[in-house]
Amino acid sequence: MQASKRPNCLVIIADDLGFSDTEPYGSEISTPALQRLAKDGLRMTNFHTAPACSPTRSMLLSGTDNHIAGLGQMAEFMMGSRQKYDGHPGYKGYLNFRVAALPRYFRMPAT
Repeated sequence: MQASKRPNCLVIIADDLGFSDTEPYGSEISTPALQRLAKDGLRMTNFHTAPACSPTRSMLLSGTDNHIAGLGQMAEFMMGSRQKYDGHPGYKGYLNFRVAALPRYFRMPAT
């Protein structure tokens, strides 16, 4: 695919925003700009969160389970308890070598 033909991708991350809190997903609150983006684009509807932000964001950025990505717990919490998690698979505290972060896919040559 030529660079000019590649799709644009917009990821919106908002803390404390529920699935149906915007108009494209059923809210009674008017969000016309988001509604227009959803109407003209592709909506992703099969993402599930973890109970904390670091694991959730690791899943969003890697497209895989947070333990596979290396963030089984909040990164900040893990850094303060390194000895507790050392050697435990899935608890590196950062995206590990087994996953590719979302931006990497945008840099890949088109096929």
